[in-house]
Amino acid sequence: MIWLADTVLVLHALLVLFIVGGVIAIWVGAALKQRWVRNRVFRIAHLAAIGVVALLAALNIPCPLTVLEDWLRTGQTGAQGFVQRWVSALMYYDLPGWVFSVAYVAFLFVVLLTWFRVRPRSRR
Repeated sequence: MIWLADTVLVLHALLVLFIVGGVIAIWVGAALKQRWVRNRVFRIAHLAAIGVVALLAALNIPCPLTVLEDWLRTGQTGAQGFVQRWVSALMYYDLPGWVFSVAYVAFLFVVLLTWFRVRPRSRR
């Protein structure tokens, strides 16, 4: 089952990369006048992804991907979320869960601001 847990971990990391890298790519692409940053499907998927993360965090619901990964590895769920666990491991500093909830919601507002500052193409 470890290979399945590793697969969930990789998918989770790709989702984080999509959310964080997506907003950076949108701003850089807009500055470089790239048309793809206004792709409506991409933008809705990006907004929905961070929206789900922020909603789960605001409601204090553990991320289903983290729960699944922990269960596949140990048969039980862990106390920390995905980003919290990796930030803690990388920086050797354990922040309380509410800090991550605030960060997720704040990042949702950055994505919403991006939506209005770099508007996606309208449906035609």
